[in-house]
Amino acid sequence: MKLENLISKYINSTEKVLKEIQRKDEVNISNEDIDNIIKYVEDYLKDAKYYRDQKKLDTSLTSIAYCEGLLDALRLIGVVNFDWTKREENKK
Repeated sequence: MKLENLISKYINSTEKVLKEIQRKDEVNISNEDIDNIIKYVEDYLKDAKYYRDQKKLDTSLTSIAYCEGLLDALRLIGVVNFDWTKREENKK
């Protein structure tokens, strides 16, 4: 699948979810729930590395984007703390 088609697929899916999303009245998140989400992060990271090594770069990009999205979500709801590495640090 071409990268442009893959991107369109994910955009369409996200737009559909945003139209249909339902909020829960009360939200509680346990350490077990956080651990489960972090396990997904680790799995997506593993997938991103695997697909990068297989030269399936579109799938690798998708996997690492999911990974970063889950980490950002955990940070935004205030259950983890971290800072993304700055570009200058990545160049070293």
